[in-house]
Amino acid sequence: MSDPNVGRRRASPVKPDPCPICKKPSEPAFVPFCSARCADIDLGRWLTDRYAIPTAEDEDEDADGVDPRSDRTV
Repeated sequence: MSDPNVGRRRASPVKPDPCPICKKPSEPAFVPFCSARCADIDLGRWLTDRYAIPTAEDEDEDADGVDPRSDRTV
């Protein structure tokens, strides 16, 4: 009989991405961060608008002061 494991490769463990704040290896309890400290730093950056998600401005919305999606004046 032949060995069923012959010729099979072992799955290598996936290396986690480094912490986005300090670049240390991330910890499972704080993924994607390495610690609560780095998670708090990231949260603080979002809360102080250091990070922002860009959006497209609608030129028509400011032109007449009326939001075209509602009946209210801006």
